[in-house]
Amino acid sequence: MTEAVQGADRVADLFAGCGTFALPLSRAAAVHAIEGARDMLEALDDSWRKAEGLKKVTTEPRDLFRNPLLPDELNRFDALVLDPPRAGAEAQVAEVAKSKIAQIGFVSCNPVTFARDASVLIAAGFRLDWVQVVDQFRWSSHIELAARFSRPHM
Repeated sequence: MTEAVQGADRVADLFAGCGTFALPLSRAAAVHAIEGARDMLEALDDSWRKAEGLKKVTTEPRDLFRNPLLPDELNRFDALVLDPPRAGAEAQVAEVAKSKIAQIGFVSCNPVTFARDASVLIAAGFRLDWVQVVDQFRWSSHIELAARFSRPHM
């Protein structure tokens, strides 16, 4: 995901979990990690504080399904990383579409909800720059998708 948001100084990592993307992203940018599970954020904060050479990582417990970040909140960031569960990020993507965000790194474990969410982004002026299938579960039909979306600054 670092390639997808390259050049950004302030990145929001939505559905951040315990920092799979937030920690590597913080090598180059300040990261605000948002996740519904407080224990995951505690693990992320602990890891960040023990690591060296990282920019600031802040955390926020928040249910992004019921309480997505609104455009004025999103506009504080240069880029987003979205890594929602199988249900996708329908409510959050609707708010992203109304924001001024220009770069998104999107990870999905469900091609169906990814297609739904991607169509909203594309209708809002985003371009799908690339998408890559990641077959990380060897003897399973489960796949992951990684993608980059961008749009001219609004």
